[in-house]
Amino acid sequence: MTKKIIGLVGETGSGKDTFCEIAKKNFSPIITIRFSEALTTILGLFFDEIKKEDQQRLANTLRDILGEDVLMKAVEKKIRESENELIIVNGIRVKEEFNFIKKMGGTIFYITIDPKTRWERVKKREERRDDDVSYEKFLEIDSGRTEKQIKEIGEEADIVIKNTGNRKDLEEKTVKLIKDL
Repeated sequence: MTKKIIGLVGETGSGKDTFCEIAKKNFSPIITIRFSEALTTILGLFFDEIKKEDQQRLANTLRDILGEDVLMKAVEKKIRESENELIIVNGIRVKEEFNFIKKMGGTIFYITIDPKTRWERVKKREERRDDDVSYEKFLEIDSGRTEKQIKEIGEEADIVIKNTGNRKDLEEKTVKLIKDL
């Protein structure tokens, strides 16, 4: 079986999770993996509500102590164990993760949209405790160490999706792009 691997890079609120939902709805068998899964699991042991800033701090600490590839090791294990033909790895944040997905034969998709629209979407979704923040605080969080390389990595992506339309527009783009892989 040949596995198709898609790596998703995009700023917070750009539409990565929606892309994954659309892919799950339209393709089977499929698995989605987030680089942040291990972080969420660890933080969930201690806190009922998880904040993006806590995920950023934990990721930085783990990378400082265990190496830049620490989250990749968890993702690689899931990819190798998966029997699914389509694997989407969501949340590429650093160049090493980009290179890792490329080395595994993956295609990188960059989903992007302007910061103001991302902030408005994040406030509505209420995924994390710190989603409902001022625009200024959103931009501050958005400029953290774990977010700095996203745009640069996105410029090297195989496919760029400008998520400026509605969900139906993104669904049409997603289905077409995955079929064309």
